[in-house]
Amino acid sequence: MLETQVKYVVVGHHSRYASAALLAGELGAHLLIDEGNHGANWNHRRALEWAAEQPCRVVVLEDDALPVPGFKEMVADWLERFHYALVSFYLGTGRPPQYQMQIAERLIMADKLRNDYVTLPRLIHGVCYSVPPERIEKVLARWDSRKPADYAVGDAYDDEVVYPCYSLVDHSDGESVERHPDLTPRTERRRAWRLGIFPVMRI
Repeated sequence: MLETQVKYVVVGHHSRYASAALLAGELGAHLLIDEGNHGANWNHRRALEWAAEQPCRVVVLEDDALPVPGFKEMVADWLERFHYALVSFYLGTGRPPQYQMQIAERLIMADKLRNDYVTLPRLIHGVCYSVPPERIEKVLARWDSRKPADYAVGDAYDDEVVYPCYSLVDHSDGESVERHPDLTPRTERRRAWRLGIFPVMRI
């Protein structure tokens, strides 16, 4: 069986250039730096425009993503398994607060059913995700530049999102550089609910 070909693109703010460049170097990723404070929405759209030009699946990472050991191999496995779905490789605590109870309930149910993933009706994190290539043009056509980047991607995708129960990246949870429309400080702890280095289950 051929391994799924995957490319990576890192979106970063100019104030985090060093960490963004380091992450891109580690993954052999394309690097998109927002030099003009255009915002995450603008930069994530650029990433998907670049992804639309690639001949394979593309994973988008933010500059504060922290991949686990074996990240690239496990990403390829997940994307082979869920080749048709938007997959988010980060499921985090704290933000957005309105989803945290639902996440907890779904993780508990997944444990009971011995499932290694959960689904949510929306992309709620932009830390690390991959849109199916055949859906990228639709996402770009339906893009809303007024929304936070994660909601812009997920709402334009308009389908369930797959989240591994054990995230393949953590979030460094430093001070936010994004100017959020609600003007609410991000003070909650924003780390992965679960972080693992476990291979994808074969069913």
